[in-house]
Amino acid sequence: QVQLVESGGGLVQAGGSLRLACEGIGRTFSSYAVGWFRQVPGKEREFVAAIRWSGVGTFYADSVKGRFTISRDNAKNTVSLQMNSLKPEDTAVYYCAARTGLLVATNYDYWGQGTQVTVSS
Repeated sequence: QVQLVESGGGLVQAGGSLRLACEGIGRTFSSYAVGWFRQVPGKEREFVAAIRWSGVGTFYADSVKGRFTISRDNAKNTVSLQMNSLKPEDTAVYYCAARTGLLVATNYDYWGQGTQVTVSS
């Protein structure tokens, strides 16, 4: 089992950058694939990016490709999401999640509490 804690959200102007962090609490965090998701009130949760347990292998939603970068440091039990060229439509609560097995966009087992990202125009 693993607990996830997100940090790094905040308010930024369009075109700016933010870096989110997801800390995994548990000895086996490095064995999990980790994904980032986001949700706007009244809408379904949306996949953003994911990274394989080893850090070799990532994939992104088309809406963030080229602007967001996911990375991980297993020595620090942390997965980061660097968000550049932010747009107002990136405004959402961002969640990190973990799962064993395949690097996919669905069926994650563990979730963090979320961190708010607000991009002003």
